[in-house]
Amino acid sequence: MTHPPASPSRPSFARPLPLVVVMGVSGAGKTTVGRLVADRLGAPFADADAFHPASNKALMAAGIPLGDTERAPWLAAIADWLTAHAAGGGVVTCSALKRRYRDALARTARRALFVHLDGPAEVIADRLAHRTGHFMPACMLGSQLADLEPLAPDEHGVRVPVGHPARQVADLALARLPCPHGTGAACPR
Repeated sequence: MTHPPASPSRPSFARPLPLVVVMGVSGAGKTTVGRLVADRLGAPFADADAFHPASNKALMAAGIPLGDTERAPWLAAIADWLTAHAAGGGVVTCSALKRRYRDALARTARRALFVHLDGPAEVIADRLAHRTGHFMPACMLGSQLADLEPLAPDEHGVRVPVGHPARQVADLALARLPCPHGTGAACPR
């Protein structure tokens, strides 16, 4: 089966498309980079914020960190999205701060690849200080950094440094994504 040639903004990726979870603390650039990656892949995109119930958003807006109980239905909704897109691929954002959250998502969608957007706290804090229109206040960064368990070597994913323009971060994420077929090699483009 042949695929039509890719447009300059959408390189050709092996099929099936990867199933990508763009993770990191608030302000790392998950939504912006996730949308860019999804666009370049020609894949569906979902933002984790859309999966939060109003009660979670209210807690975070009040500066109250979510616990495992509050995160459970949110993670389940993201897992459902991953399951629905497992065959065709897609990109979803999720802080996925703790290993057990990533393990739960990976059990649901074995093809999931994690892209951890990571950077110095001061860079992310500066981004949050200038962000407008988001329910999560900048004061929550400390609790997220305290909860963050970086990707371990045995997890299926890559770390991508932030601090560059979003398009460069997306390009780097795409270049580092391993092929979803489990070979460990970069996906053919």
